[in-house]
Amino acid sequence: MRALGLLLMVMLGAAPAAAETLITSLSSHRVLINSNYTGTQIAVFGAIERDAQTVARATGFDVVVTVRGPRQFLTVRERERLGPIWINQDQQKFPSVPAYIGVLSSRPVPEITSDQLRERQRIGLQAIVNANDFTYSADGTDKPFREALLRLKMQEGLYLEDERGVTFLTPDIFRAGIPLPAIAPPGNYEVEVTLFADTVILARTHTDFELVKTGFEEQVGVVARDWSLLYGLATAAIAIFFGWLASVIFRRD
Repeated sequence: MRALGLLLMVMLGAAPAAAETLITSLSSHRVLINSNYTGTQIAVFGAIERDAQTVARATGFDVVVTVRGPRQFLTVRERERLGPIWINQDQQKFPSVPAYIGVLSSRPVPEITSDQLRERQRIGLQAIVNANDFTYSADGTDKPFREALLRLKMQEGLYLEDERGVTFLTPDIFRAGIPLPAIAPPGNYEVEVTLFADTVILARTHTDFELVKTGFEEQVGVVARDWSLLYGLATAAIAIFFGWLASVIFRRD
């Protein structure tokens, strides 16, 4: 047993260190939302450091940047037309899905790695939506609802995939721009950067940034959340007052 332990230590000590190291940084870790906010973009910068003894790879590197926004509860309903009206049919609840998903890559994701690795590591927008923990269902019966959710979110600009969203400035330095539309919800956004070469994952980094409301919008949000009853009564009172004021101003004698 002692000899086996020594052999294990020697083998572990002789194991080569990672040939490539990935270093990433964001242009900002905090985005402020005010009344004039119309959307913005967060830049991701990255550098690939190679071991001094590592020979340069003939095929070069690929990078995939995956951004996930705050989780939210969503319900997707199937609607059917009955004469002049639309009625709700089946529905699927998604208890905890990212409000925002952005996938930026240096090339189309199917060209970067294999189908099996994409599904297992959730690389690419379709692989993330197909993941078993995206919803409670694991038998595939919710597939039409997942596809509908993906389509609707892409139409809103909250789910996106840019196959040329990562640009290599040099063979070892890259940049990507994460677009944040005006309707992107406030909260914490997770950024995962994955480095590939020859369809294999070499390194991964994780960081995040925060989308925060400021000024009057933040104060209204705090009151609505912490003093919901008072907020509701005040809103109703204001609506009644302006309704009465309008009737007085435009009253016909």
